[in-house]
Formats: sequence, C-alpha cells, structure tokens
Amino acid sequence: MSPRFIGRDEVRALLDAGAQLAEVLPEEEYADEHLPGAIHLPLKSLTADAVASLDRTRPVIVYCWDGL
Repeated sequence: MSPRFIGRDEVRALLDAGAQLAEVLPEEEYADEHLPGAIHLPLKSLTADAVASLDRTRPVIVYCWDGL
C-alpha cells in the first residue's frame, strides 16, 4: 500500500483494528509529547534495523507534528 494522508476517524479505526503507530520526529520532541503507544522511529536516522521492530503483517501509521 502506498503512503497517503488519513484523517482522525480512519486513524482511530486502523488502530482499533491493530495498526502500529510510528512517530518520526527527533528524540526530544518524541519525549516531550507523543501519542500513547507510538513507536519512536526518528526520520533522520531511519534504518533497516530501526524498522525491523515493526510487524510487517500490520498497517503502520506514520505521523509527526509540524505545528502547521
């Protein structure tokens, strides 16, 4: 499946169905505030080893807060 923007209702439905939530901002921003249950995968240091913690059989919701 290709990346795409989804709204709050679809996020909730996907999480209820077992999707994984991944926050991609730097450590200090993740530590300051992130959604409950989110996995921290900083975009600037994203590697194959980092994504190995994800379950490839479940959808992944990637998010960040850019303040806009």
